[in-house]
Amino acid sequence: MNSYSRPSIFLALALAASVTQAADELEEVIVTADFRASELMNSAASVSVLGELQIQERGARHLEDILSAAPNVSWSTGASRSRFVQIRGVGDLEQYAEPKYYPSVGVMVDELELGSAANAGMLFDISQVEVLRGPQGTRFGASAHAGMIKINSNAPTDEFEALLSGGVGNYGAYNYGAVISGPLGDSVTGRIALQQNQGDGYIENEHLGEDDTAGYDELTGRARLRWQPDDGSRYELALFSFDAENGYDAYSLDNERKTWSDQPGADEQDTLAVSARGEWQLGVSTTLQAVVSDLDADLLYSYDADWISAEVCQINTCSFGHDTAREIFDRRRDQSTLDVRLLGGAEAMAAGEWRYALGFYGNQSREKLNYAYPSAWYGLYESASRYETDRYAIYGELEYAFSNRLSLTGGLRLERFEDDYRDSNGVGHDNSEDLYNGELSLQYDFSDNSFGYATLALASKPGGVNVAASSQYGFMSPAFQGFMQGKLRFDDERLLNREIGFKSRQLDGRLELRAALFYATRENAQLENWMWDDSAGLWIGYLDSNSDTDSYGLELETTFVASEAIELVANIGWLDTEVDTVTTFDLDRWDFVSKKDREQTKSPGYQYNAGMRTALPAGFSGVLELEGRDESYFGYYHDGQLEAYNLLNASLSWSNASLTLNLWGRNLTDEEYATHGLYFGADPRDDFGAWSNQTYYQFGAPRTYGLDISWRL
Repeated sequence: MNSYSRPSIFLALALAASVTQAADELEEVIVTADFRASELMNSAASVSVLGELQIQERGARHLEDILSAAPNVSWSTGASRSRFVQIRGVGDLEQYAEPKYYPSVGVMVDELELGSAANAGMLFDISQVEVLRGPQGTRFGASAHAGMIKINSNAPTDEFEALLSGGVGNYGAYNYGAVISGPLGDSVTGRIALQQNQGDGYIENEHLGEDDTAGYDELTGRARLRWQPDDGSRYELALFSFDAENGYDAYSLDNERKTWSDQPGADEQDTLAVSARGEWQLGVSTTLQAVVSDLDADLLYSYDADWISAEVCQINTCSFGHDTAREIFDRRRDQSTLDVRLLGGAEAMAAGEWRYALGFYGNQSREKLNYAYPSAWYGLYESASRYETDRYAIYGELEYAFSNRLSLTGGLRLERFEDDYRDSNGVGHDNSEDLYNGELSLQYDFSDNSFGYATLALASKPGGVNVAASSQYGFMSPAFQGFMQGKLRFDDERLLNREIGFKSRQLDGRLELRAALFYATRENAQLENWMWDDSAGLWIGYLDSNSDTDSYGLELETTFVASEAIELVANIGWLDTEVDTVTTFDLDRWDFVSKKDREQTKSPGYQYNAGMRTALPAGFSGVLELEGRDESYFGYYHDGQLEAYNLLNASLSWSNASLTLNLWGRNLTDEEYATHGLYFGADPRDDFGAWSNQTYYQFGAPRTYGLDISWRL
């Protein structure tokens, strides 16, 4: 049920139009994700920047708590945290046995690529989150096929500062952390940040009598050391640690927050990473930069595959019996990267001037997976696999100014991709291919306050083998073997994006508007699909590249400083997607079917975020915001949808020179909404259809609230 009507989407725009008081202008925001840092209002891309104040006011702990403020951005759960992100309807949905080093939307923390370890996207001591929509192929290649999310931590400071923080909330939530930063010598500065974040989660397990089987226990640590021995060189060493011991107990046969599982799952992660960066000034207009990183991650993911305990079939009649099963994925992942680039040319572009970026990128990743499926019905199935990938790329970008207002940027990235897979079932393959990414962008300054761009971008994502389906192939029933014979491999995906954008600052800098209109086509779109082979008792998951897709849409972001005390914000995303044809096994028709002109999964037709921030007397301030999204499909093997929803958030803060208190609340109307879904026969109870197909939801957070305190020393 929706608590608000669609016209509420335009509430903040209407408010903005009705207020005309004088005010200070908006602060300049810098985007750091490109080769060169640029001002948000002059960047030739659709970018949202979510700042430290916005993170604090929401009481946001993880990336999933803040992404809804960015238009045309969705995320998938299927775990304790939202690990996979979709931008403009493109992005991975979940991960089981398939190795995914190249999710379509990349996530970075400073210079570190998280890849499939994006559970570590914690927001303590973060300066801003940058959301780049559309392919970023020249800069990031296949790592940002549909977009990039870059999390920037606070940098070391030249003067001493320290922070102690803590917070409590409902559902047993609490956190505490500390930051210390400052000079360590004449040319050395450092910063250390640590935070512990815990909570019971939002599930009650009726069988075990526990309320924390979906709880979270996360320890995040960051350390940054900067050394600038002279004006011509600068070095930085960074250490990142994330240790999570989260539970996973999400699904209920009755679609409620009460489960009956007797073997609740886990979503644990232990990540340790180090990165080093060097920068050297080679001349008046030439800079050499180098970044090297190494990441080691242990990831354990498991869940109760039957969702129930024997007690359920003692209370109810289960004529066909019930299984007792778990599915366990134990991964070890190592990743090393190197990125070296040369930047040259003019710093400020005037007529006839040009600048360039040239670089080399290398990425070596290694993953080992131990898989187990212990089942009372099917026995114990175990396998072990290893997956190795090597990526090497050369890239370049050239920007030329035809006049003081008009400039053209062209970029090209050539990438060599090689991988090798082996498992204990005798499945093995190796692959090598060349990928091409490019971008051509025309930029024009209409005035000192208005900027426009038109961009054509080509992005490529490597193909490969559906390794899980290949391992299962010998166990499939004949009909499914015949269907999968031509789908064990999937092809390269090519995404072509056309985009025009306009950005303007008006009313003496009090009003900012950013708009982007895009049309994207995907050739050999890699669509995640699932099928249930009932005779073999197998869920078959695979990437299907036999379809092409089209999508077009709009992002509109506005900020208006109505007075010295009032700031209004309204962000709107509109999206229309279409898959030409996708063939799958339909559980309702119990047959293979082709679906034409189907919307992409996790592609809501609209999204919005609108709100007001106000300064109150005596050091108080308040925020009231409304957010929501349209309905969307969550799979291709059925027609189930996640319903549209609207959420109300608010906060009340008080601060002085050293102390800040923030009382926050999210989903204040306690709207019940789903973030992920499954469709199949899971209920053994006779009175509830006995293994008939039904839709099951993983729900988003209910009404949550808390009080955070921070003290600057």
